Amino acid sequence: MDPVVISVERGVEDLGAREPEAKGGGRKKGKRTAKSGMGRDSAAKDRGQGTGRTTKGIKRGGGQGSGPDRKDNVLAFPEPRGRRLRRNIMLAACAAALVTIGIIAGAIWSPFLAVRTVTVTGTKLLTPDAVTAALEPVKGTPLPQVTTDHVNSLLKPLVQIRSVKTEAHPPSELVVHVTERVPVALVKQGADFLLVDVDGVQLAATKDPASVSLPVIDGGTTPAGRELFSAITAVLATLPPDVLSQMATASAKSVDSVELKLTSGKTVVWGNEADKELKAKVLAALLKKPQDPKNPVSIYDVSTPRQPFTR
Repeated sequence: MDPVVISVERGVEDLGAREPEAKGGGRKKGKRTAKSGMGRDSAAKDRGQGTGRTTKGIKRGGGQGSGPDRKDNVLAFPEPRGRRLRRNIMLAACAAALVTIGIIAGAIWSPFLAVRTVTVTGTKLLTPDAVTAALEPVKGTPLPQVTTDHVNSLLKPLVQIRSVKTEAHPPSELVVHVTERVPVALVKQGADFLLVDVDGVQLAATKDPASVSLPVIDGGTTPAGRELFSAITAVLATLPPDVLSQMATASAKSVDSVELKLTSGKTVVWGNEADKELKAKVLAALLKKPQDPKNPVSIYDVSTPRQPFTR
């Protein structure tokens, strides 16, 4: 359609340029030219109306229009709903993540959650005050920063403690659950008797062995003695507390011949470490069995726990 517009404009320009020069026939020719140009202009308008566009509309539609005219012709399509929804979800998720990070960071470093009270449970060999004193460095530390490893490192000098568990009770209380080592025997050392556990760790000392219901055993100062010591303490650690309290001494000539002596003077033939849990149950049952005064028992043999006997 652009060539038609250009043709009309040029016809008008030609008409203006030729009117001063036209004389006589020239004027008639100019009139004919004007009429011809106007005819073509009218035809162009008719064609523009037939297609539903004016000459001005044709100029804007062409590639020669100015910047603002070309912007008026750009169609703005609405953003797809799915894309807008996904974008909003991503923005909301990012905002929630930032808020969560801020809350966590605030909790970790907030002085409001600093440890002010330490509560200790589960101690028998130790006093709660001794454990609390060892944990003094954690006071003032925010609860989220106090770890079980940190607590274990502070309590390492207290050999009576086997393990600990911690609980944080906001805003400022740290609860420490202590599991202590269990003494299973007494080892004579000079004038003292040392309480030792199954690993031979020295937990405490006493000068009066009668004040502690534990058997006295050899401390195992030689390599062979340490092997026997381990065999004996492994047996003693298996016994229920009510049975262990009845033991006076424990000895072994070899790892396969462990013997226990009761406070009543009776002997328990244990044997080796095999089936030690079953042996402990069988021995507990035999000790609870009523005794016949006419046939008193002096030996309990549980070395073969499925066929125990007394004599």
